[in-house]
Amino acid sequence: MKNDTTRTPKRAAQSTVISPSERLCPRRGKRTSSRWIALAICSVALAVCPPATAKLTLMHGFVDYTSALLWVQTDAAVDSGGELAARRRNAGHAREVRRARGERQRRRRALDRTSADRREGTLRTQPYWSKAEDARDITIAFGSCFFLADSNPLWGSQSYASGFEIFDAIATKKPDVMVWMGDNLYYQTPDELDPSMMAFRYRRQRTFGPLQNLLTATSQIAIWDDHDYGPNDADLSYVMKGESLKLFKQYWANPSFGLPEVPGVFGYARMSDVDIFLLDDRYYRSANGLLDGPDKTMWGNAQLTWLKNALVYSNAPLKLIVNGTQMWNRFNHFEGFNRYVTEQKAFAAWLLDQRIEGVVFLTGDRHFSELIKIERPGAYPLYEFTSSPLTSSPWTNPPMEEQTSPDIVPGTLVFKRQFGLIRVTGPGNDRRFALESYDQKGVLQWRQEIRASDLKFPKK
Repeated sequence: MKNDTTRTPKRAAQSTVISPSERLCPRRGKRTSSRWIALAICSVALAVCPPATAKLTLMHGFVDYTSALLWVQTDAAVDSGGELAARRRNAGHAREVRRARGERQRRRRALDRTSADRREGTLRTQPYWSKAEDARDITIAFGSCFFLADSNPLWGSQSYASGFEIFDAIATKKPDVMVWMGDNLYYQTPDELDPSMMAFRYRRQRTFGPLQNLLTATSQIAIWDDHDYGPNDADLSYVMKGESLKLFKQYWANPSFGLPEVPGVFGYARMSDVDIFLLDDRYYRSANGLLDGPDKTMWGNAQLTWLKNALVYSNAPLKLIVNGTQMWNRFNHFEGFNRYVTEQKAFAAWLLDQRIEGVVFLTGDRHFSELIKIERPGAYPLYEFTSSPLTSSPWTNPPMEEQTSPDIVPGTLVFKRQFGLIRVTGPGNDRRFALESYDQKGVLQWRQEIRASDLKFPKK
């Protein structure tokens, strides 16, 4: 078998992603009960010449109140004349099934009759309620830095990745959504200027055996950071960023990507009464080493304008701002927001002036876990939960000034492979948020609880 760096692009290019879509109408009656949707993709006609076995890879994408996205990939060419039909139970009428070469599909049983490769299961739509006392518990999982070694040792360390049981550990916690916070794969040197190799890296990562259970255990949404955008520390100057964006949109099933006039992976997702703001810290990013000033930016003016308006519009008790790069670590000497001093200070001042409540930051990248608490006179503190790595090698010896930072909540600095959870509980008018870190085996490392009332400004 050829190694990954020499596999022929022609073979890789035959992989096809099928995407029918179906919108399910809400049930009438009790508004507090979650609805379980079972769909059967009862005819997947895969025509290949000569006939070949076509194996399916499935992933749950964004799940809303009455609909869900299902991502499907096959490892053989799909005849454009093939039909996909959907049947649903305990829901309203189905919209006509569409198919396009992309990443989205509605949920879920999948049967490939040509190969008897079968996937069966159910998917729960988001809970919805109109009264505070009917609020439901929500669990949000998140993590970053999923390294999978290339089979050719020339391209990356063979010992850098381990602990793949972490994906089953996440699935066991039964989260309502998994948020991938960047470095969800690592492009290697041969990939950086070759779209076919970039695509191959995605296909190889997505079909990785230990990942499969998690992909269909819950909804998945994602942002990127440098390694799944381009080379290490890549910025707006990366010449293949257009190709990289196409692949990201093909392999992830977020509800949206950027704005019509502003390309990127940034966007918004809701999980009941939690708003999730997904940021793109690469496409518009100025070089880290550029001298600071009003033109040096991590997000670009258009994305920052969108974020500010979206935060003002939101009335969610918890507003999660998800960014690949750390935001408030004062002692980060690498790629933190502290390298963009003017923009960082202006954004911090805006949060105060605008009195945005309920904000918590989720970040990755650093290969260790910590909870940072930034005190703000006259305002609630800003919390930043950094969760990293999933399978990459942990960094066990950051500079002592980082390890002894007064901003770190005691007991939360962990040098292990790990993932994070936020458990949202309590009535809708008094929500509680438990921030938890787990190692690769699913063992709790630390837990901090805050209340929605702790994320509000003092009354004037």
